Amino acid sequence: MSISVVLLDWGHTLFDTPGSVDFIADFASQHKIEIGRDEIYALWNDARVRSRTADEIAKGRDKSASQHRQCWISLWAQLEQRCPGISDALYQFETSASGWSPYIDTEVVLTKLSERHIPVVIISDVAFDLRPILRHYNLDHLVHTYVLSGEHGTIKPELRLFRVALDAVGVAAEQALMVGDNHINDGAAIDAGIRTVLLPPVAHGATRGLSVILDLIDAGV
Repeated sequence: MSISVVLLDWGHTLFDTPGSVDFIADFASQHKIEIGRDEIYALWNDARVRSRTADEIAKGRDKSASQHRQCWISLWAQLEQRCPGISDALYQFETSASGWSPYIDTEVVLTKLSERHIPVVIISDVAFDLRPILRHYNLDHLVHTYVLSGEHGTIKPELRLFRVALDAVGVAAEQALMVGDNHINDGAAIDAGIRTVLLPPVAHGATRGLSVILDLIDAGV
């Protein structure tokens, strides 16, 4: 059966956080904290990697705004020790349009999906509202529906969020394609009967590889 709707993860699938290390370095410089860029990257990236583990995801940080903030502040504990005050500042940065930017192929693929009349549902484990960020980059008109975990009290490894997404556009699971970057939460879509593509990490500034979506649609799979 051909693809009638595309369900898209948001963070590190459509949008990236390329400026976080620069933000931390600028904060450290302004507060006269001596910490090298390599150490900043190591501490920030360690938190990012740990945030994607099953144990961290199981904490349900994306089910509520308060839990989300608490979990990230905890993940940045080592960074906070080396750079006091950074956790609060970094949290504000990484939950706003200032801290996120679309991959270079995001707009192109979303536009081509719109031209093909394929609705896009952003289905994201996130406790803050993504709509202002998409509006900031003039991409909101290319999104049919937002299904955000913080608004539904459930996260993607739990199958209910996928069902909410399917119901939002009135299609069956076999008509959908899920595209994400995490085998734990995004990969759970297969248990909901949804065909799923997982994209490997790419360097900041690189093409995300989202054209695979168009290839699958055009192939009529």
